[in-house]
Amino acid sequence: METQEKPKKKFNPALVIIGIVVLTAAFIGIKSWLHSRHYESTDNASIEATNLPVLARVAGYIDSVSVKDYGTVTAGQLLLVIDDREYKIALQQAEADQQSANADLENSKAGLENALRSLELAKSNLEVQKARLDKSREDMKRDQALFEDGSITTKQLDDSKSNQLVAQRIYNYNVDQVGTAQAQIRTANAQIQKSQAQIETRKSLVDQARLKLSFTKIYAPATGKIGRRGIDKGQYVQPGQTLFTIINSENFWVIANFKETQLEKMKEGQEANIELDGYPDLKIKGKVASMSEATGAKVALLPPDNSTGNFVKITQRVPVKIEIENLKDYKAALRSGLSLTAEVKVN
Repeated sequence: METQEKPKKKFNPALVIIGIVVLTAAFIGIKSWLHSRHYESTDNASIEATNLPVLARVAGYIDSVSVKDYGTVTAGQLLLVIDDREYKIALQQAEADQQSANADLENSKAGLENALRSLELAKSNLEVQKARLDKSREDMKRDQALFEDGSITTKQLDDSKSNQLVAQRIYNYNVDQVGTAQAQIRTANAQIQKSQAQIETRKSLVDQARLKLSFTKIYAPATGKIGRRGIDKGQYVQPGQTLFTIINSENFWVIANFKETQLEKMKEGQEANIELDGYPDLKIKGKVASMSEATGAKVALLPPDNSTGNFVKITQRVPVKIEIENLKDYKAALRSGLSLTAEVKVN
């Protein structure tokens, strides 16, 4: 009796493909699971930089603009000039007022010197007249005694009395002159103090006018790139008006908003990987620099109020700052606001 051969199984490519897919998926899943044990990642992240607004400090018409939209500038570079004619005139007027105050001070000092000389002369005259008054009084006493003895006539006694009265009046006049000179000295000293105060005031006004004149030239506060230019020659600007915004290209960093459930093992100093959406092949390394003490919602302009009764629990996100290592190697690709994926090695 012949043995019946079993039919051979046919090769099924579909099963092979399914097997490969299953194995690949399993490999990827295991790899992702192992990766997730060591890393926390988020795509809610972006490149940040310091945005420096350049403001007008004085009002006026723009005389010239020396930068273009999105142009590169260096710290100290002249960006814009405001018509300075009005401020030059104001400075000249302030300087003229200061010179006038200086002249007033010199006049006050001259007045003091004159008052001192007048006082010296008045005191000298007073001493002379005091001696004359004393002599006239002695003469009067002598003549009074002689009159009582009958040695002189009534007219002679009257002349002696008249001489004493004249000497007394001249003496009183000289006393008044001394008082007047002393008052002039006090007035001159007060005028000197007033002139000195005016000089300080005028000096501050000159400094202020010179400062305002310097504000007509606007320089870049830092190296970076100009944002969109919203002003042009001939436009009138006001103090405090934003003329440009400079993106400081000397420093970039990452702000990654991680879910609160991802923060358990995260801490400062941990390594981070950064992948830009626009440059997926650019592998950037970084480190966790700091973590916010509040969630993004709490520091928002209008933070949520859960006491109203309409509470819906939402997973919160916490901003984490990541410093970029070897920043100079990536500056050409970095732009403030670029989206990215950040992952932090937590284990």
